[in-house]
Formats: sequence, C-alpha cells, structure tokens
Amino acid sequence: MSAGDKIFAGSIPENYDRYMVPLIFESYARDMAQRAAALSPKAVLEMAAGSGVVTRALAPMLSPDARYVVTDLNQPMLDYAATRQEQDDRLTWRQADAQALPFEDAAFDLVCCQFGVMFFPDRPSAYREARRVLKPGGTFLFNAWDRIEENVFADDVTNALAEFFPDDPPRFMARTPHGYHDTALIRSDLAKAGFSNVTIETKAEESRAPSPHQVAVAYCQGTPLRNEIESRGADKLEAATEHAASAIARKHGSGEVAAKIQAQVIMAWT
Repeated sequence: MSAGDKIFAGSIPENYDRYMVPLIFESYARDMAQRAAALSPKAVLEMAAGSGVVTRALAPMLSPDARYVVTDLNQPMLDYAATRQEQDDRLTWRQADAQALPFEDAAFDLVCCQFGVMFFPDRPSAYREARRVLKPGGTFLFNAWDRIEENVFADDVTNALAEFFPDDPPRFMARTPHGYHDTALIRSDLAKAGFSNVTIETKAEESRAPSPHQVAVAYCQGTPLRNEIESRGADKLEAATEHAASAIARKHGSGEVAAKIQAQVIMAWT
C-alpha cells in the first residue's frame, strides 16, 4: 500500500458518498448493521467509518441507552459523515488510528469495521487493539473485499486505466481495496492478535448504477484512485474517467448497468 492510498481528502469524501456508497457499500452496510444489531450491543466502536454508511444504518437499530463511538483516521471523511447523520446524543465522533485506539481496555461490546482493514498498515496490531477494547465475550465484526476478479466493475476500471496509462497503470484498486482477500491470511492475522474463535462468510451482492459514466466517476473520482490518476497529470482525470466509462459501456451496455461484487464477512470473538 502506498502513502496516497489512505488519503481521502478534497472532493473525494463527497464523491465517495454520492457515487461509491450506493454502488457497492450500501448493501453490505445493511448486512453489517443487521448482524451487529442482532448482538444487542450497549457499547459500540466503529473503526474506519468513512462517510458513515454503516453508522446511518446501525444507529437506528441500537437501543435508546446504547453508546456508539464512530472513528476514522481521516478527519475530512469523519467530518463529512457527521454532516450526513441525524442528531443523536448516543453518537460520539472521534478521529482515531485503529492501530492505537484512544480507549480503555474492555470498553465495548462490539467493534465493527466496514471495508477498512485493507487500509491498515499493520493489521495484527489493529486487531490486537480491537481485542483489547472489547469486553470479555465481545465481538469483532468486519468485512473485506474479495479478489478484484470477483468484483467486476473494479476490475473493469482497473483494466481500462491500464490501457489509458500503459507505461504506468494505476493499481490502487487491486493493491489495496482488493489486496486482502486471502481467508487463510485473515485467520492468521486474527490469531496473532489472540482471536481463536473466527467465522468467515463469502457474500456476493449485485452492484448497480444508472450509467457506465457513474461507475467510472465513482471509482476514478470517489476513491484514492483519483490521487494516482492525477499524479500522472492533473489534466488526465476527466479523460481517464471517460475512457473507463467507455470500456464499461462496451462490456455492459450504455444504460443502467449491473455486475457482481463479493466480499468476506468476518466475525471474531474474545
């Protein structure tokens, strides 16, 4: 993972929430919220909350006396997430590094994280922190994208950009969001952190968008892939986006488009 892979700043948070969230994140957020709410937690910590799609889904499902702490490493994403959330006294927003959580031991019943662990430089360290702040019997719930070939639009965009930048193809999507799909590695990292009771479920969903252009904008301008494209020339963003849109249209048609997405859903217990 490069340093730029973690930068969600400028217009990325808004574009991420406007385009990426409905494209690939909302269905998994509903799934995570349902799994979390079924545990009836009274104290919840969310790591790497991004633009708050899980927060918006889970908060209404929690009991009136629950406590919900929402964190992210990127302050711009956290600030944006707070603007999208209705006023709720149960929620606390806090910038935090998942590898050095600023919370006491055994403070939470549930730690959840939607598609954030792929960005952690030292995942066993982050998992140890999750275990540390969980109460005995607590649950660590997270998910991670499966291999890029199982996530069709991400693969399409990556291949299109390899055509557009043949000498130096941007590989953010394959390198980071889809770079942590090996279930044996996930189990090993959790074991290093002290989690021995682990379940992993592979879950497929369908990604939909009203047009190929919206898919291209989502990936090329709503993720740190934008940073990679602009590093190859500030004037390249729109042309690269249009090239990706054309590639998707050739494969999927020019109207509403749909394709498979797939992720691993992991639950670990203390």
